[in-house]
Amino acid sequence: MNAKAAADRPNIVQYVLYCYGKRLPASMSDWVIRDLSGPGAALRMVIRWAIPCILLLLPFMFVPGGWYVRSGMTIPILIPYIYFAVALNGVYRRHRLSQHGLDPELAGLQARKRDELRRIEYERQHRW
Repeated sequence: MNAKAAADRPNIVQYVLYCYGKRLPASMSDWVIRDLSGPGAALRMVIRWAIPCILLLLPFMFVPGGWYVRSGMTIPILIPYIYFAVALNGVYRRHRLSQHGLDPELAGLQARKRDELRRIEYERQHRW
């Protein structure tokens, strides 16, 4: 990997700070676009949201009691948290793009490409 390619990607400290809200330098804009609008962007965001919640809930796994007690303390918190992470994924990705001075509409780029391909295929199959 050459020096220019290394400068276009965040190092581990920058990456962790970026995952939780810090803005990256403008030289990494292409990487940010790929991260927030490329394939797998939605899943990456949900995982990033889930990690802090899981770390906070992890100590509950060491509470004395059966698994039903432990799961009764964690599952009612974890499921809605993941639900909202999925539901607000697009909103948060658009916010992160605008935070980096990029077009927020890039967040839906993959979906628009997929829909366009479906439309073309549909029109091809159902011509009059």
